[in-house]
Amino acid sequence: QVQLVESGGGLVQPGGSLRLSCVISGRIFSINAAAWYRQAPGKERELVAVITSGGSTNYADSVKGRFIISGDNAKKTVYLQMNSLKSEDTAVYYCNWRAWWGQGTQVTVSS
Repeated sequence: QVQLVESGGGLVQPGGSLRLSCVISGRIFSINAAAWYRQAPGKERELVAVITSGGSTNYADSVKGRFIISGDNAKKTVYLQMNSLKSEDTAVYYCNWRAWWGQGTQVTVSS
């Protein structure tokens, strides 16, 4: 059984930073590709960032230059470093690996 557990969310002021973590447990050999999504109240879930098995990354236009996705295969963990946060980044952030999803972690950007 595969499980994804996110952490690192919280309340931060505009311009601040947060680092989300997603630990993938279960019988997996390597992370390969993974992604972060987010869902704001009243909106559909949207893709934020993707990392591929080759280490390539892609980002939503709204977060390019501010967010960085990375992975650590030894720790079976995917990270999302979020800098220069804006109020519009407020959402529940979800980690996705293949068919599995985490429970989500709330990020609130407010003064």
